[in-house]
Amino acid sequence: MRMVMLCLLLVLAKVGFANEVAAARVNGVEIGLLRLERYLSEYLDAQGRALGSIRNPTLYKRLRDQALDELIDKELLWQEAQRRGIAISDEQVSAQVGELEATFGSPAIFEQRLAQAGFTRAEYADYTRHELAAQQVYAQLSEVAEPTQADVEAFYQANRDRLQGMQNQSDSASVITEQGLVLARAALIGQLQGQARHAVRQRLRESAKVEIAN
Repeated sequence: MRMVMLCLLLVLAKVGFANEVAAARVNGVEIGLLRLERYLSEYLDAQGRALGSIRNPTLYKRLRDQALDELIDKELLWQEAQRRGIAISDEQVSAQVGELEATFGSPAIFEQRLAQAGFTRAEYADYTRHELAAQQVYAQLSEVAEPTQADVEAFYQANRDRLQGMQNQSDSASVITEQGLVLARAALIGQLQGQARHAVRQRLRESAKVEIAN
């Protein structure tokens, strides 16, 4: 649900802020300072931090740079989705917007919040379509093959101590091994997916023109 709430703040990327000072440009597309500052607030909230509680300028800059990196990646993924012709159906958009609307308790409050953000329902639906397309292309590009049993066993042997520490040591040796292999498979898939996602972002960055304002 947090991802959906985040989308509401990201509407600040809309055309109405075209004249805003840019924090960065991604293949000529601007990411404005206001969009970045609003996203930073939500980015920190996701980490259990409050923007107003950060007093250290060095820490603030580091977190702000991390938030900007995420926005740049989002823009690159959206541009890649456009190149690949990924289409999101009206039904998918309606379901996503409906999920957000439900969190506000009533359509009237939802419409009010959209208006406060300078957005109409139609404009927000269009933004949601972009976000879903970016997520879809990210999933496609970072998809990994299922590891073989030999891969899982090798990973288990290399990480046996850590994996066994996550298990119930009162079980028999055979059960511990079986459970360990299940954990190993999940951990290996997670590691492969993480590596694939990193490679996708790196590849998109290397083929793009990204300009970050000083």
